[in-house]
Amino acid sequence: MKPTLLHAALLGCLLSASSAWAAPADVTTTLDAYAKRQAEVGKALWQHPELGYLETESSALLQRELREAGFRIQTGIAGMPTAFVATFGNRGNGPVIGLLAEMDALPGMAQAAEPVRTEIPGQDAGQACGHNLFGAASVGAARAIAQWLKDTGSEGEVRLYGTPAEEGGSGKVYMTKAGLFNDVDVVLHWHPSADNSAAQGTTLANTSGKFRFHGRAAHAAIAPERGRSALDGVEAFNYMANQMREHVPDGTRIHYVISNGGAAPNVVPDFAEAYYYVRHTDPAVVRDVFERLHKAAEGAAMGTGTTVEFEQTGGVFSLLPNDTLGQVMQAALQQVGGVRYNATEQAFAERMQQALEKPPALDTALQLQPYRADAAGSASTDVGDVSWNVPTVGLSTATWVPGTPAHSWQAVAASGMSIGDKGALNAAKVMALAAVQLLQSPETVRKARQEFDERRGKDFRYQPLLQRDAPPLDYRRKASE
Repeated sequence: MKPTLLHAALLGCLLSASSAWAAPADVTTTLDAYAKRQAEVGKALWQHPELGYLETESSALLQRELREAGFRIQTGIAGMPTAFVATFGNRGNGPVIGLLAEMDALPGMAQAAEPVRTEIPGQDAGQACGHNLFGAASVGAARAIAQWLKDTGSEGEVRLYGTPAEEGGSGKVYMTKAGLFNDVDVVLHWHPSADNSAAQGTTLANTSGKFRFHGRAAHAAIAPERGRSALDGVEAFNYMANQMREHVPDGTRIHYVISNGGAAPNVVPDFAEAYYYVRHTDPAVVRDVFERLHKAAEGAAMGTGTTVEFEQTGGVFSLLPNDTLGQVMQAALQQVGGVRYNATEQAFAERMQQALEKPPALDTALQLQPYRADAAGSASTDVGDVSWNVPTVGLSTATWVPGTPAHSWQAVAASGMSIGDKGALNAAKVMALAAVQLLQSPETVRKARQEFDERRGKDFRYQPLLQRDAPPLDYRRKASE
């Protein structure tokens, strides 16, 4: 649905109709008072990065912050020990506003909070997607919204969803399948970035999983004829997958790593594993391409005298944008503004940009990107499944030095220092302002739902790409040991 001038004008009237629009300034005051503690929470998650489904300490810390603010907490939900829902308020006739909080790190990304590549001895994981900031800022926003509900006596409810394993584990999909969003009116989320934007748009649907080949071990020199190499199976499979790239729909992305290739060259590997992702905007294309990968894996096993089994680890929908909510978020972002560096941060950023390819000007961190309702993203997120079940809106703030790509050492470094903290505080303020505005404007919530229903279509039935009942709680465990 394309936004129209009439639509924008009507929404503008909604945003300005209530004289209480000035009242949310109290929310930003609450967050300024909490800013030091929010930064400490983000730093704690950064200093002890935990991989998907292993976020025990991270989840416990976020829960403590919410429990201290009077939230009621359910933990260990949807089969995930680190997942939780924290609730504050009484719905009455008001809406239920959900906030998402991610916390998982990425393997192989340890990096100190320095502007040059500096690995941390003895550490593997790192917050290369800034989920330490994501979790801390969402908790800060939830606390501020709860305080506003308490101070004003307003009807409504805020829920913070602690969502594990976003990086390939699809934690939110299990929460969606469990019906945890069924009675939520609007969901808000954000993500660390190198700029500030409330643009709404799509992402890529994604399916991921591990192809495990089994062969027969033997001495590679004395008795090679007795062996059947599982690694040969993986390599034959990868070759066929690479040949397939020419014959898939435009926009399809196929990624893989050999996650286990054997232990020693003089032993014919009896086990090997390839970890695959397939992405496309259309979930149907993802299903089709992954089915073709299954056939290629079977052919590779047949040709190498091995066997193969498959375990799906993740599967997510593309994001369903919502312009009505996007404009509310944009108004809040304009009220908060961008990130201003002090002299120390300026020097840090200038040094870091020396390692970045064609970085933009540093004042990009202070600027706001133009609003769009039809942006196209090339990443994937399990927020997608949430967005097809409840009206959802997101934003990004400049937690990283301009020009920084996600999943990089530069992202880890900035996520562990004051540049990241400033961007995260802005994100918390924007979400809190947007949430309070929605709590005061039932008509905007209704319009967001109307747009949501129109975009989905009357015949839509949610059938998740993730076809497994229980979360793969150990999908990251080998990488963490």
